[in-house]
Amino acid sequence: MDITDFYDTFFEEAEELLADMERYLLELDVDEPDTEELNAIFRAAHSIKGGAGTFGFDALQKTTHLFENLLDHTRKGELALRRDIVDIFLETKDMLSDQLDAYRNGDEPDQEAFERICQTLQQLALDEIGQDLGGGGSVQQTAKAKPAPEPAPASAPEADMNADDGQRIVTLLNVGEKDRQLLVEELGQLGEVISHQGDEQRYEVLLASSESNDDIEAVMCFIIDADQLQISMAGEAGAPAAVDKAAAATAAPASIAKAVETPEPHEKPVEKSVAKPVGAKPKAKGPESASIRVSVDKVDQIINLVGELIITQSMLDQTVSDMDAVADSALLNGMSLLQRNARDLQESVMSIRMIPMDFVFSRFPRVVRETAGKLGKEIELVTEGESTELDKSLTERIIDPLTHLVRNSLDHGIEMPEERVAAGKPRVGRLTLSAQHQGGNILIEVVDDGAGLNRDRLLAKARENGLPVSDTMSDDDVWQLIFAPGFSTAKVVTDVSGRGVGMDVVKRNIQGMGGHVEIMSKPGEGTRIRIVLPLTLAILDGMSIKVGNEMFILPLTAVLESLQPAKDDLYAMAGDDVVLKVRDEYLPVVAVHEALDVPGAKTKLAESIAVIVQGEGRRYALLVDDLVGQQQVVVKNLETNYRKVPGVSAATILGDGSVALILDITGLHRLSRAKKEVRRSERTYQSLEALSDKELETSS
Repeated sequence: MDITDFYDTFFEEAEELLADMERYLLELDVDEPDTEELNAIFRAAHSIKGGAGTFGFDALQKTTHLFENLLDHTRKGELALRRDIVDIFLETKDMLSDQLDAYRNGDEPDQEAFERICQTLQQLALDEIGQDLGGGGSVQQTAKAKPAPEPAPASAPEADMNADDGQRIVTLLNVGEKDRQLLVEELGQLGEVISHQGDEQRYEVLLASSESNDDIEAVMCFIIDADQLQISMAGEAGAPAAVDKAAAATAAPASIAKAVETPEPHEKPVEKSVAKPVGAKPKAKGPESASIRVSVDKVDQIINLVGELIITQSMLDQTVSDMDAVADSALLNGMSLLQRNARDLQESVMSIRMIPMDFVFSRFPRVVRETAGKLGKEIELVTEGESTELDKSLTERIIDPLTHLVRNSLDHGIEMPEERVAAGKPRVGRLTLSAQHQGGNILIEVVDDGAGLNRDRLLAKARENGLPVSDTMSDDDVWQLIFAPGFSTAKVVTDVSGRGVGMDVVKRNIQGMGGHVEIMSKPGEGTRIRIVLPLTLAILDGMSIKVGNEMFILPLTAVLESLQPAKDDLYAMAGDDVVLKVRDEYLPVVAVHEALDVPGAKTKLAESIAVIVQGEGRRYALLVDDLVGQQQVVVKNLETNYRKVPGVSAATILGDGSVALILDITGLHRLSRAKKEVRRSERTYQSLEALSDKELETSS
């Protein structure tokens, strides 16, 4: 078999195991470590080591071998945990991630870093337990484990079945021949395989091992399901009969290492997805049997095809809309059924890309732990709404902005322990990450119980930076100043924050995902930063509007209301600016036909319809000719297919086959202001030119 066929599966599962390892390490109580958590960390390292050995990833195998030995001493109580030891374990996990990434990219891991982490683990073992873990610092010096068991000769004497010798019978149920070979190899890593025999339905292995039944089962269950495995001590009441060694000799498996022609077969147990049971009977339902790994590219392809199907269905709907309901009832009923099924299919396919926010939140216990340690603060992290789902593409893009917001809260928001105690607060600060659905959006919040934002300090810093501010600004507008480029109130620049670089990028990135950021703060009580994002970027609930002969789409999440403006509610300001009074609030007016140069539109403001929209926390009044209706549209990237257009975020295909542009609210407002500035400059230039001509005529 071609072992490279299983690379991607190994990389994915190893990455998941490393994530679990980090989570358990962060949850460990160093004073009273939980045995199950230690066992889980050990099993993760053992499984990665086995897969790395199978695929010939020597550096990864060597590192996990040393790490596994230390973890084994830890769970046996021979190595007492401390915070600095957990830090070394976390550093090792990071090194394993780096090595995994290198192999994934077809490169060799950094040799210097590999030798450094091996030396660190070796030194830890010498200092704490007075033992040498074996092996040096280079790949060529990979420690040699015990060789895989050879089949016992037929003439060998019958094994002593005394349970005190650690002998037990491991029974494999409904496991094919190829997988039995792999499993016996794996058992050889846990002890000495004395004999083995049986068939596909029932295969018995006599094992002498100091490992517990639970540990043996845990390692085996990386390869087969729990209901395919039975373990009993030899000689125990109800245990299977002794395994016949002669039969075991004839049934001895070939080494998996020879099958893939890789060295050191004893260090190469097979990773779970390679050992898929062949010809096994139906198993009880479980999370593994109920799921399947699919490439994201394949999912995206299906989503694109479903989007095209929805567009085609909309075209057919428009075609049959004028047909007679009686004469063509069968066709109309069929179209109605197609529409319903297409919508259900669309929702089902979109749900495939949705993953829980735990994918994002699980990264932050480590960030909080390390950042708090650098700052000398004591901070508790609380997460809420981990099961809330968001499109995979958005979860990947939100990680960096969210990390920056978290670091800012830890550095600038939460006070030092002594300051908190003096202010009557608990010594330990609290940072909360939460997520919840709200309509077609997801709300992600970063909340700290720190000192809150200082209004006067923000205004003073803004004036220093030359920003246009006034003492009459609302709190919301003042809080938004922290997103200005180069803005920072940090007294000291640290490696955590304070350079004034990042918050403007955070805001820009979130806006690039179709979202916006809101800030609420109370002095002495803390700050709440809310990120509002659409659930997905592939499908959009939109409002169709008409301007002249053109159709446009407004994101429905940005639309607040629509109204027919009265002449008395429109006020001309300096230059070409116009505002619309809506319930004692004056909103900037953006005429869509002027901003996008659409011909044939209504030019009288009082004849237009005003759509009140919100973008970047501000409200605007868009003037359009007509409101056509609401509909779901398939979003098409305009930059990929054409180029970036100011005031436009994307495009879609309507039911009649025409292309409609999806408007960018804030971009449209900026475009409108830019064009007004150009017109004002042109008028000024023309006035100066006319004045110059008049002066020339007078002088002549």
